[in-house]
Amino acid sequence: MATEVKQTEQQAAPVQKTAEDRFANSFEGFWNKNGKKLSAVILVVALLVGGYFAYNKFVKGPENEKAGNAMWKAEENFRNDSFALALNGDGSAANQGFLKVINKYGGTKTGNLAKFYAGACYLQLGDFNNAVKYLNDFSTTSDAVNVRAYGLLGDAYSELGKKNEAIDSYRKASSVFPDDAANSAEYLFRAALLSSDLGKTKEAITMLQELKAKFPLTQRGYEADKYLAKLGETK
Repeated sequence: MATEVKQTEQQAAPVQKTAEDRFANSFEGFWNKNGKKLSAVILVVALLVGGYFAYNKFVKGPENEKAGNAMWKAEENFRNDSFALALNGDGSAANQGFLKVINKYGGTKTGNLAKFYAGACYLQLGDFNNAVKYLNDFSTTSDAVNVRAYGLLGDAYSELGKKNEAIDSYRKASSVFPDDAANSAEYLFRAALLSSDLGKTKEAITMLQELKAKFPLTQRGYEADKYLAKLGETK
């Protein structure tokens, strides 16, 4: 009899659930309640991700290739210093010009690069407002191209008499590759001269001293002493 009672008690004793069991039961209940909604959300996310990759492969990729085919002649004209022709083309399908490439393929990588070229063309043609417009609309992750873009933007602002904006652009150009003895020294020098023109003597002296310390063997490094002396700094 005692044995039967003991066995009955063992059978009636509650089973201790582990944390994993409790989580499984909880998740099962949650899924039963919200499973349809979650499935719909997962489906939407999957469609969006799939659509993004499909768009890049089947739409954007071919569009970028078309843009490249349309722009090669404009790039050739640009290299030959035919800036008006590079910008506007000649009306033929083979020579469309940067502006038409931007208009047709502005959302592609090649169309974005065409904005840089257009800004450079406008700068060479003396249309500084449009140079600023297109250079500001251009963006890139390439440091080498960014140096040139900031430098051209500084030139355009300078021609417009917007010296503060020009200084800012030149400083950005000089800081992309801070140890570049060619570009960094040149743009630092231009920023210093414009700062001096605006009466920002302290800032100009600081930049000229930086130029002299970092790039003493460059042409601009040699010239730094002369301009420092003009600003009353002879150390």
